[in-house]
Amino acid sequence: MLDREEINTIHKELKEYGILNYHVLESMADWVRLVDYEGNILYANEAMKRALGYDIIGKKCYEASGKTKKCDFCVAKRSIVNNEVVQKEEVINGRYYSVISSPVKDLDGNIIGAVEVLRDVTRERKLELELIEKNTKMINDIKFAEKIQRRILPKKGLYKSVKIDHLYKPSEMLSGDIFDVFLIDEDKIGVYICDVVGHGITASMMTMFVRQTMRSIKDYIVQPSVALTELHKSFSSLDLGMDKYFTIFYGVFNTKTNQFVYANAGHNCIPIRYNSKGIEMLKIKGLPISLIFNEVYYEENEIVLEEGDKILLYTDGISEVRDAKGEEFGIDRIISIVKENNKDVLKKIIERVEDFRWGEQKDDYALLLMEILGSKES
Repeated sequence: MLDREEINTIHKELKEYGILNYHVLESMADWVRLVDYEGNILYANEAMKRALGYDIIGKKCYEASGKTKKCDFCVAKRSIVNNEVVQKEEVINGRYYSVISSPVKDLDGNIIGAVEVLRDVTRERKLELELIEKNTKMINDIKFAEKIQRRILPKKGLYKSVKIDHLYKPSEMLSGDIFDVFLIDEDKIGVYICDVVGHGITASMMTMFVRQTMRSIKDYIVQPSVALTELHKSFSSLDLGMDKYFTIFYGVFNTKTNQFVYANAGHNCIPIRYNSKGIEMLKIKGLPISLIFNEVYYEENEIVLEEGDKILLYTDGISEVRDAKGEEFGIDRIISIVKENNKDVLKKIIERVEDFRWGEQKDDYALLLMEILGSKES
């Protein structure tokens, strides 16, 4: 520790060199101190002395901060040795300080010490730590929601005489695409695919609404067209705003009669029915589920499926993906893949989409394939 005579001598020399401008430094709210190569405090402004004590002059810099040993990384020594400005963060008396150390030279250009400016950043750091904590919790919540969203997807395999397969890949952790398969009664199976506007948390919450509502509606409404009208009424009662909407294709298959009755609420990805004889598009008009329309009624179509028939349902994350030239993948490529592959059609479609796509995945992928096997029951 320097004695008072040594300190006074140093201060006199610094004043003569014009290095210390007391009027400016003493008026600063930030702490300012000058230290030598050995870490001795040669000068501290009024703000720093008032906070840490008027006896800190002559002490080691770490002692003034309440420490008993040197810092592992000393910014003052680094500044003096390397002739550079160095910054770090330090905790003093439970508060966070941003420390900027700059080399100090005499009139001959010799480095004689380092001046350190310490700014209290406790408020900013605490806010940052709180934000990190909240973000961590939010990420954990989203991961949990993602796990739930995946686990509520319908099982793959047999539903009486219908074999179900599907592929699902969100563009973010949570998806706005959803599909479901459920038994309505002993003879009927319901199947739908839905695409909610947007992605992420908001869209995923809407998919939960669709799933819960559709599973409730099936208990008292069998007709797909009436079910979609009821779904529209339920959605309208939420009053979520004009910018929230979704599309859905819904069909009911009778395992005894092989009749497949379906309706469409604005789902522009036309389902594809195919077998060894050819391909048929299940076209039918219908408005999206949205607050834009007060009352909506839907049409129905009915076809009879045969053993070996397959119906491919998908969302626009497949058909509207674009290549480097801005060209869409389109329905024709999907049909081409369907014609080429009797097995692993879903996997082949995703592989082609991934090869075709330019850049990162921007929309959710959802594919569902139902195949009529005959009179087998699960």
